[in-house]
Amino acid sequence: MRAARWMRRLCLLGVLLCFTVVVLGAYVRLTAAGLGCPDWPGCYGHLTPAGAQTADSAAAFPGRPLEPGKAWREMIHRYAATTLGLLIITLAALAVATRREHIVSVRYAVLLFATVVVQGLLGMLTVTWQLKPLIVTLHLLFGMTTLALLWWLALALRRDSWHAPSRGGAAAQGLGRQAATTRAFVHGLALLGLGVLVLQIALGGWTSSNYAALACPDVPTCQGRWWPHTDYRNAFVLWRGLNINYEGGVLANPARVAIHLTHRVGALLTTAVLASAALLVLRRRALQSARLPAAAVLVALAVQLTIGVSMVLRAFPLWLATAHTAGAALLLLATLALLRALTPR
Repeated sequence: MRAARWMRRLCLLGVLLCFTVVVLGAYVRLTAAGLGCPDWPGCYGHLTPAGAQTADSAAAFPGRPLEPGKAWREMIHRYAATTLGLLIITLAALAVATRREHIVSVRYAVLLFATVVVQGLLGMLTVTWQLKPLIVTLHLLFGMTTLALLWWLALALRRDSWHAPSRGGAAAQGLGRQAATTRAFVHGLALLGLGVLVLQIALGGWTSSNYAALACPDVPTCQGRWWPHTDYRNAFVLWRGLNINYEGGVLANPARVAIHLTHRVGALLTTAVLASAALLVLRRRALQSARLPAAAVLVALAVQLTIGVSMVLRAFPLWLATAHTAGAALLLLATLALLRALTPR
């Protein structure tokens, strides 16, 4: 079906574009360019930083002079996000136009469209509320949610996508009750792993938005101790009011240490749950159809842990810090592919 092929291609293009937007967002945040354009959706009242350079931008924003490099990074991120939004609108329109063919659920398309709308609003608030950590973290989470929805749809539209046989099919193939029980258990474990991974991504966003990555410059210890002085009372306060510029962070070092250590513990927990699910798949013949995504999960975990440790050992270089966000996105995609493979038709 021509419509199905086009939607499949659009989904894959959307996954690539959304992945790029997520990584670009991390790069913008890590290079302190989040407020490179202090207004939204334009830049100093113009469509491009070039237009702002030729105008008297200092008069409109006297407290924040134009820095062309930061402004361009911020606007390139916005241009890519806008393109992604237009692609998702096209997908939703195709879903409505082909609703009688049941290619894509209209409800799913509406959910995807609503997610990207909320993501756009969070992008606006990120700037207008001056990098408030709660908004920055939600912006990251909704970006990852958009990526996950596009990837799940792309997997569903693939004719040769990984999937578990239906319950009736499993019985017909003689897998037996034990194999079905094993599959259900591993599916539940992978689902738990997805939940833990989402929490870990949120912790990563909170760590980055509160500038807590540098709080522990060594590994596996932190500041030469296994558990230095921490301030959990202030570390996870979600709302501190408006009219506060969060660029550079506002927390004292003990609170940043608490955030960083929690992120490390979350990394260990995420690794334990996802690795257990993947290894169980590789050890069970009945789960052979899920072996490829299980192996992908293990590889993504190894890469992400290597990046995380290398970041600390090499004093947090920009390219590794950006790659850490890319690794989290790839791990999310691999986990979803595993869940897809373990889900009955």
